[in-house]
Amino acid sequence: MQALRAWKYWPWLRDLGIALLLVAAVRVYQQRNLASGPAPALAAADITGIDRSLAAYRGAPVLLHFWATWCGACKAEQHNLDAVAGDSPVLSVASRSGTAQQVAAYVNEHAIAPLVIADPDGTLARRFGVGAFPTTFVIDGAGRIRHSEVGYSTELGLRARMWLARW
Repeated sequence: MQALRAWKYWPWLRDLGIALLLVAAVRVYQQRNLASGPAPALAAADITGIDRSLAAYRGAPVLLHFWATWCGACKAEQHNLDAVAGDSPVLSVASRSGTAQQVAAYVNEHAIAPLVIADPDGTLARRFGVGAFPTTFVIDGAGRIRHSEVGYSTELGLRARMWLARW
């Protein structure tokens, strides 16, 4: 009798397994070209004209976030990045979103906290293999990419990845 009751859950378990496999396949596909290992060089002026580079963050993890002003998921995720930027280094790259002046106007209008580099033609994004927005990298103190994520990330998820990059 117990065995018969267990079989009534089989369709639900099968469907859940298929859904999990599909989600995993989409994640693998989205991340297929992302940079891994040592982080590619990134040196550029931010939207205020100050030179920034990943090398300046050696010794502690840094969150590198690629986004676009026209991206809906990026807008939804922004408060999570602002919260993390309050106590951790966050460098963001506004890719294919216009000139530095246009990005600066957007950043000021939306009170975005992290340092922002404009990437008008997507050159920096391509260097990291970014094909979709938002894409986030956590780079450890030695300059190695420890985590990468395509799509929306929660504040807790971002903080957990930053914490894991310390070890």
